[in-house]
Amino acid sequence: MNAVDASEHYDSSASELAPSLLTVILDTNPRAWAVLEDKLPFSKALANILVFINAHLACNYTNEIAVIASHTQRAAWLYPSFNQYKPSHRRDADGDVQMNGQATTQLDSNQANMYRPFRVIEEQVTENVKELLASTNASDIQSTTSTMMAGALTLALSHINRRSMTWAETHGAVNLDAPHAPTGPSAAAVSTSGNANVGLQSRILIVSVSSSTDSAHQYIPIMNGIFACQRLHVPVDVCKLSGDAVFLQQAADATRGVYMSPTEPRGLLQYLMMAFLPDQRSRKHLILPSRVDVDFRAACFCHRRVVNIGFVCSICLSIFCEPPENGDCLTCGTHLEIGDYGSKPAVIARKKKKKKARLNGSSATGTPTPGATPGL
Repeated sequence: MNAVDASEHYDSSASELAPSLLTVILDTNPRAWAVLEDKLPFSKALANILVFINAHLACNYTNEIAVIASHTQRAAWLYPSFNQYKPSHRRDADGDVQMNGQATTQLDSNQANMYRPFRVIEEQVTENVKELLASTNASDIQSTTSTMMAGALTLALSHINRRSMTWAETHGAVNLDAPHAPTGPSAAAVSTSGNANVGLQSRILIVSVSSSTDSAHQYIPIMNGIFACQRLHVPVDVCKLSGDAVFLQQAADATRGVYMSPTEPRGLLQYLMMAFLPDQRSRKHLILPSRVDVDFRAACFCHRRVVNIGFVCSICLSIFCEPPENGDCLTCGTHLEIGDYGSKPAVIARKKKKKKARLNGSSATGTPTPGATPGL
């Protein structure tokens, strides 16, 4: 006990929860957002997402955030970005900062009273979104209707892996949820030494408005990203505002994430707060919304079309919507014996079963039941 203020001072770092890293992948497809303009404008959706990000940071001061844009031609970082926050100084025509006694920064009362991490994230995200949309021309929108979801997922996994390694090197973290976690006395020592030894809790949230069938040409890299998330125990949450979601349903189901398709996009903020704000620790005590009718269809390797029935290579398991030319697999080059596909199968007459003979040589007919003895 301290003799000055009669308080007990102790190191609270051992009892603090490990931070949670949330990576938000925002679908910025202008064509898809134009269709959704009447229900939910892009500017309002971005404002709701920023409020959700601030709520995630407010849950724990050590929580981290990353925002990635899945655009038509590329995947871009929105936060953190290489263009770090720069205060808006007054500059003259030559680009020099005015030093005539005026204030160098023009911040309104809301920005001045805002928590600095909130303000930095908001300004970086909005500024990078403006630059991304300004750099998009009409030819980019007309050339494709999909977004670079595979590239955005790869950037998210790379960032999560880098931050997890940095956290482990700094705090000596051991992920108790890993398949090769220590057991026995060592595990007890790790669990009693505090939560600092627990690895960084990471998850991915995808806010999508594009159709997944348009991204069938990214089927292989998207599935590789899903398998990587499954191996790293990174849940993939999906908030599908419009369009179908074949591959995203599979991502949420395989990684035990939350998949929701809001019927009313205007309530985006409420959906984000109630369904996607809890982290992995809180979800153990909650009943999460689940989806039963998951679409497990795959895309063919020849035409990149989502198929219900297809042909599978027996060597590399590649899927084709129709028999490949000359019977050669397009992936591994193996010659496949397809046979006479399309011909009607031969109908073979069903053989009659022979009756089994009894031991006395009689037929298998039933023995007649004896009747009652007539009276004399």
